[in-house]
Amino acid sequence: MFYRDERLALFIDGANLYAAARALGFDIDYKLLRQEFMRRGKLLRAFYYTAVIDSEEYSPIRPLVDWLHYNGFAMVTKPAKEFTDSMGRRKVKGNMDIELAVDAMELAPRMDHAVLFSGDGDFRPLVESLQRQGVRVSVVSTIRSSPPMIADELRRQADNFIELEELREIIGRPPREPRLEREPTAAAEH
Repeated sequence: MFYRDERLALFIDGANLYAAARALGFDIDYKLLRQEFMRRGKLLRAFYYTAVIDSEEYSPIRPLVDWLHYNGFAMVTKPAKEFTDSMGRRKVKGNMDIELAVDAMELAPRMDHAVLFSGDGDFRPLVESLQRQGVRVSVVSTIRSSPPMIADELRRQADNFIELEELREIIGRPPREPRLEREPTAAAEH
């Protein structure tokens, strides 16, 4: 439940939201997402958290990060750490939980409603602390994937659970089709 005069803030765990939307078979249109929550209340800030691999020449997340930054999102990034696991596989680690929690706690005195886009159970103590400060907390994730993307303890702690699948028609766009190689035109052959 949202109230039009509520001061609200969005806290988007980028990797978690991406994985949940992918599990449901759609992409998020972040412009529509921001518009939807501006409609639901007085949007103070829309934070987006993600780790970025700086060592690569081209990072697939970089265009999204730049677009979000120019379109009203407060971007919180840090370099991802690369390591090799015991099986010799290259792994990337970039946990943004602390950054998200600190921002939410700092903004708590000025917001009425926090919307957390994550299913990570590690956020349960944050949700509980925000609630003790009088902030209502909605969590956006999914139980319709297999396995569910939201931790049961986080869903129980939240004031409101929003099923991501139910936002598909409002904030989703169909996944991009792979580009097909175009056949040369007659003009190009001459």
